[in-house]
Amino acid sequence: MPAKPSRLPEDESYLALLDGLKTRIRSAQIKAALAVNQELVLLYWQIGQEILQRQQAAGWGAKVIERLSKDLRREFPDMKGFSTRNLKYMRTFAEVYTDFQFVQQLAAQIPWFHNCLLLEKVKNLDERQWYIQQTIVNGWSRNVLSLQIESGLYQRQGEAITNFQQTLPAPQSDLAQQIIKDPYRLDFLALSQDFQERELEKALVDHIRDFLLELGVGFAFVGNQYPIVVDDKEYRIDLLFYHIRLHCYVIIELKMGEFEPEFSGKMNFYVSAVDSYLRGEGDNRSIGIILCRSKRKTTVEFALQDLQKPIGVSTYQLKQQLPEALKDSLPTAEQLETELRAAAEAIEAQQ
Repeated sequence: MPAKPSRLPEDESYLALLDGLKTRIRSAQIKAALAVNQELVLLYWQIGQEILQRQQAAGWGAKVIERLSKDLRREFPDMKGFSTRNLKYMRTFAEVYTDFQFVQQLAAQIPWFHNCLLLEKVKNLDERQWYIQQTIVNGWSRNVLSLQIESGLYQRQGEAITNFQQTLPAPQSDLAQQIIKDPYRLDFLALSQDFQERELEKALVDHIRDFLLELGVGFAFVGNQYPIVVDDKEYRIDLLFYHIRLHCYVIIELKMGEFEPEFSGKMNFYVSAVDSYLRGEGDNRSIGIILCRSKRKTTVEFALQDLQKPIGVSTYQLKQQLPEALKDSLPTAEQLETELRAAAEAIEAQQ
């Protein structure tokens, strides 16, 4: 059965829509002096609602959006945002967010193009809502939001194995759990294949701004190879931070390979030492994070089970590499060079 051709709006009905939108846009322009972004996002949602309702009720086709775009840009030449592409975003925005209260209280609190990015890249409503809330709290730019989405932050947040529920009071235990990710994405580092712990530490310090962004809001860098003296013997902490929201020191120890049970004992010692020598009157209990290349869940749980100090274990990922099976199927540089040379010789022989 041939598809039913989409109807274009009747002139009188269309003009009524256009006049109504002109009035609404002018009203929004006045209010925008007080709350530019919120009014703009709400206006776009209302425009999207109007388009959506007219298309559903009257059977108007997609071409009405092109016509609206042309007429609105002619009427408001100094106002950007009425391109065909943007009007389609408005329609999708209204279709996805049917609750005006949600739009007003959340979506309208972030810039319009942040919302467009979320519509493009995040399909799950709960996940999209989480990114909106994090953008509001952390003040993410559009580029930072895009990076966080691409790194799968929603899935990684709070996924570390910890003993926080047993060692920290609520609600600090819940907040501490949420600040620790698993895995940490360290794609910004350029390290050789056989790097050592000290090289990893130095690279993180050299890229401390990127590392702080990956750690998340609230972390303040105190120092690396931070000295702690116990019984006249000096010990050095790989990375020491202070978390502003948790009001506590955070100790990070870097490990090259898989988690081993003895790592937790050493971290327990460091947390006790920092609590004794650095923790101030207004500070909460210090937290330790052991950052490994890999871990086994049950091994970590047993290692942390009876410790009295709050410790978490996470993994880190460097630049994503090809799976070994795929690596083996790809030609080496030498093989490629040989094949290219043979192909060039074959072409030359044919000429």
